[in-house]
Amino acid sequence: MENWYVGPHVSAAGGAHNAPVAAEEIKATAFGVFVKNQKQWFAPEVTAEQRARFGAAMNTTGYTAAQVLPHAGYLINLANPDAEAHDRSVNSLIDEVKRCHAFGLTMLNLHPGSHLKKLAPEAALSRVAAAINDVLAATEGVTIVIENTAGQGGSLGVTMAELGAILAEVDDKARLGFCLDTCHAFAAGYDVRTAAGITALLDEFEAEVGPASEFLRGMHLNDAKSDYSSRVDRHAPLGMGNIGWEPFRTIMRDKRCAGIPLVIETPDEMRWPDEIAKLISFSV
Repeated sequence: MENWYVGPHVSAAGGAHNAPVAAEEIKATAFGVFVKNQKQWFAPEVTAEQRARFGAAMNTTGYTAAQVLPHAGYLINLANPDAEAHDRSVNSLIDEVKRCHAFGLTMLNLHPGSHLKKLAPEAALSRVAAAINDVLAATEGVTIVIENTAGQGGSLGVTMAELGAILAEVDDKARLGFCLDTCHAFAAGYDVRTAAGITALLDEFEAEVGPASEFLRGMHLNDAKSDYSSRVDRHAPLGMGNIGWEPFRTIMRDKRCAGIPLVIETPDEMRWPDEIAKLISFSV
């Protein structure tokens, strides 16, 4: 029997130890979380007390690191053409990876960045891969998980081929994985509204990146307020946007999506318990 890990991105307000408790309260089997303020470059080093409290909360609630997909801060842009801003992004990501490791977490989800319309996409993708090589060389124990994007403002990772191009230039491929966001894919031009459409996306991922069993480390399950192929990232509650329920039913029956965090980033947290329950019911 497959394990299905489903849950929302929860708040760590008051301390990271509150995140697993918040997830358990709504019967989530996975969760996303920020390990520091997502709008700041750096944070104080994780203390022994913070590590102990988070570890105790994980033990009490029964979550393992495999069920948690932390999200990196929004300021990081590994493709930034400005040398100083690029270096700040690399150092900020190193800091976040080390924070995840301190908390006993094994993955960190990241937007690949934007060329800011100042670099050719190919050069920007190489810049991202080189930065990831630097981060992996300076850290241990944590897999960087790159997320596909909707393509706003020169964002990279719009296509599966772009994700594959990053992977091709990363040295330690065992510590690089990917997260597929359904809303981002839809806005980027992947018609995932049907079972065939979401299956085609997963098939293309395997063709352009590699086996899902090796490289698909998480998903973000979001409906879309934005239109198809609009390059606009606007999330909607599941079943209430332009995507509908059908692809999510298919995801929950595709073994390629089992055993990884399927994180809900929908805007109405009052609906999260129902969204979790309905998704899990599809897997039965």
